[in-house]
Amino acid sequence: MQNRLPLIFILITVMLDSMGIGLIMPVMPDLIQELEAGDLGQAALWGGILAAIFAVMQFLFGPVIGGLSDRFGRRPVLLIALVVMAFDYVLMAVAGTIWLLVIGRIIGGITAATQSTASAYMADISKPEDKSANFGLIGAAFGMGFVLGPLMGGLLAEYGTRAPFWAAAVLAGANAIFGYFALPETVTDQIRRPFSLRRANPLGAFKHIGQLPGLGRLMGMSFIYGIAFFVYPSIWAYFGKLQFGWGPGMIGLSLGAFGIGIAIVQGVLIRPILARIGERNAVLLGLGVDVVAFVALGFVTNGWIALALTPLTALGSIAGPALQGIMSRTAPDDQQGELQGALTSINAVASIAAPLAMTQVFFYFTHENAPIYLPGAPFILSAILVVGAIGVYLPALRTKQADI
Repeated sequence: MQNRLPLIFILITVMLDSMGIGLIMPVMPDLIQELEAGDLGQAALWGGILAAIFAVMQFLFGPVIGGLSDRFGRRPVLLIALVVMAFDYVLMAVAGTIWLLVIGRIIGGITAATQSTASAYMADISKPEDKSANFGLIGAAFGMGFVLGPLMGGLLAEYGTRAPFWAAAVLAGANAIFGYFALPETVTDQIRRPFSLRRANPLGAFKHIGQLPGLGRLMGMSFIYGIAFFVYPSIWAYFGKLQFGWGPGMIGLSLGAFGIGIAIVQGVLIRPILARIGERNAVLLGLGVDVVAFVALGFVTNGWIALALTPLTALGSIAGPALQGIMSRTAPDDQQGELQGALTSINAVASIAAPLAMTQVFFYFTHENAPIYLPGAPFILSAILVVGAIGVYLPALRTKQADI
């Protein structure tokens, strides 16, 4: 059990990162209106700004946090980030102006960038052949946080707009205490790497990681795939309301089912799948399933059929951890934090680009003068992007690095 405590801590940390976003989401419109005394449309604009700030901070600080963990160790970086995260939630709980919320989202984006350090810790404690499966556990924890966050946030909102922030602060603080006693350091002098500000920025990290054999192509593919996959949080609520007439409750249930499906695939099914077909074929399987699922969602007109596609859409998520495992085994031990930081930045950029692209496509094909009425058009775009990702990935299969 002692050996499992660090793994439990890492999974809880990732789940809290995921929960933290969803936990406060149900109260943000009301809280922003309290602070700004505007209408819902103005609140939505501020909500978009706050979300963008959060993602930009993750993009900028993912490599910084990863580089610091390569130099000073995973343990201090994770514990300090959790303590700062707890104080950040307290700040937002007592915020009396919108600008304090802005500061809170800046700090929150930086502390959430520690997902790169959590992934690096997982790489440190995993055998090479187990990395993809263990990255799947991280994906499963993220999926469970995606489900539990909005659920808990909605329940706590009954006690006021500040209650979810206090709850998030308590959870982050409690996990920091747990980690203080449970988390040993994994960065030894043999793999410790000096911190370089030149490399601890997104462009520097991309340059140095991209120089490793095969990783430049795989990171490019990861970016394309990220934009395609972020179609779900980008337009699902609008798509469900327009195409199927779903209300907020049904949209929440459908997203919850999707999160549970991802948790099952990445936490349970990934090990037997990897054992049977290997990492590189698991990536292809996930991408192929995604193409089929996106095309189906692009043309579906019945809500129950869309729900029935949930297991298929969840199965496609196997591509992420399998690809992450391939990249982690390509990078040396002293660059695991740098690699995971670069991947965090890539995902952050994808999370910024996807809503901009997908909502524009959704609008173009649903407004009254649309050339073709097709609410599912963003999913068709995602299918095209995944085909492009397959095209980028296939040449990597011919290299020795992709076939470890």
